[in-house]
Amino acid sequence: MNELAVRQREEGILLDPGRGQFVDRNGQPLTGFTRWRPTLFPVSELPDKEHLNILANRLGTTSDELKTLWSSLKVPQHWDRGGQDKKTEYVETWAVAATDGFEVLPFMDRYPGGTTGKQWLGYVAQRPDTIKKIGNPRLFPLTMQVGASGLERTLDRFLRGTGGTRAYYSVDGKKRPLPGIGTRAEGASNRYYPVQVRTTVDNGIQERLEWIVEQMDVREGAVVVLDAKQGDIVSMVSRPFFDPVHIDLEEGNWSNRAVKAAAPGSIFKTVIAAAALEEGLTHPGEVFHCSGHYGKYGLSCWKKEGHGHITLEQGFARSCNVVFATLGERLSADSVARGAAKLGLNQKVGWNESHFMGGDDLHQLDQEEKGTVFNPAGVVDGGALAQTALGQRDVTVTPLQAANLVVTLLHDGQVTSPRLVTQIRYRDESVMANFPVHTIRGNQGQISARTARLLREWMRLVVTDGTGRTLAQAKWPLAGKSGTAQTKKGGKAMNHQWFIGYGPVSNPKYAVAVLVQNRPTGSEHQAAVLFRRTMDMLAEQGS
Repeated sequence: MNELAVRQREEGILLDPGRGQFVDRNGQPLTGFTRWRPTLFPVSELPDKEHLNILANRLGTTSDELKTLWSSLKVPQHWDRGGQDKKTEYVETWAVAATDGFEVLPFMDRYPGGTTGKQWLGYVAQRPDTIKKIGNPRLFPLTMQVGASGLERTLDRFLRGTGGTRAYYSVDGKKRPLPGIGTRAEGASNRYYPVQVRTTVDNGIQERLEWIVEQMDVREGAVVVLDAKQGDIVSMVSRPFFDPVHIDLEEGNWSNRAVKAAAPGSIFKTVIAAAALEEGLTHPGEVFHCSGHYGKYGLSCWKKEGHGHITLEQGFARSCNVVFATLGERLSADSVARGAAKLGLNQKVGWNESHFMGGDDLHQLDQEEKGTVFNPAGVVDGGALAQTALGQRDVTVTPLQAANLVVTLLHDGQVTSPRLVTQIRYRDESVMANFPVHTIRGNQGQISARTARLLREWMRLVVTDGTGRTLAQAKWPLAGKSGTAQTKKGGKAMNHQWFIGYGPVSNPKYAVAVLVQNRPTGSEHQAAVLFRRTMDMLAEQGS
């Protein structure tokens, strides 16, 4: 009996590792997909030639190749080339091939398959060093997969569970099938595990946005969609896509560009306008003169012939560099940094909590960067301030921060902390943990409701009378701000293109930030096009 028990353990195959699963805000699965697959178990005698031929044909191989593989098996093996989601139809097609040592079994696939822009979800991998720290080899063998990035990593301690489910094919000590017993499954029986993690993401919107990004052939960049009312992450797409089952660490596609900082260009003029208004250094009707050249530091306006006499309000709508370089020089470095902090920049904004549930600090968003305003080691002179005011020099912002800045304006200056997860539930549906809405209360305070309202109105002017007029025909009335930042890739001059905004104007539902990286200079502003298509898709979703 002992020998039989050992032998059965040896013949077992893992069906489900017992790891917790993720769902979207509507309860739709993001992980955990059952696939029925043909499975071979080591047995002492293979089927006769007739059955072997039938099985080989069904498996898409030759009887000789199948015989060679099967006879050499030391442990069970499922057939990688087949698998279906529906049990009844699939199992019935294999009934004619039924034979000893062969079963069609349900395996739990972690991911649905193919490439995706859900880098925020992450992937799992074998990490023996992590497992050794847990110190329970019976429940957590060194071969167990744990979170390596994204939510899989940040919530790994809650997802590990208490053991998986294995299938055993009953054989005696000589590998002969035991009549009438066949295959049985064994797993940990626990009312609490595995857990279910409810995210803030709408997977329908996420998949449609991934399709739009791919259809537009966006090579590099990110799109972030936030719920305007609570600031939650509705969708977050990073490009290029990655395959969570086949990770190339050197290629780096698994990295989430939505939380990586990049030069913001003119979207940073929102910060400069807020800072100058809050400091009382300008007013909406102040008139500037733009000749097309700033006259120092080698700066010029994007409009070579200049804007002529132009008010601050018009300068924002038309993104006049001369207006904002002038404001930059009026401001001090501390004023600019303070204005950025009040709008949630130069800091990590993703949901976090110290000593979460009495344990370690928890940051929901993996890989998040804080961005920069000035180089701490640099000299901040007039030139540095003028360039910073245009979103160049040392300024970097993440797409998540940019979208959250828009939410901050919609909330009259209150900075929220975007959530990616709202709740973790035990297997029996009882609640393990809630993640309440957080606001960020920095020591710099917040911008006034009046300034926030002005900036919202000016973002609307961008669409009706400024650089965003191509959005005037969108399905919703929109408001936003464009940006183009000069950068280099491989020594070649390129542009990062941005567009941030909200819609619909009268009753904002979503705040969106789009970054398209490393575009050829002079090329179409792909970020503005992608912003409009994103908003049109959201309008259709809400209709």
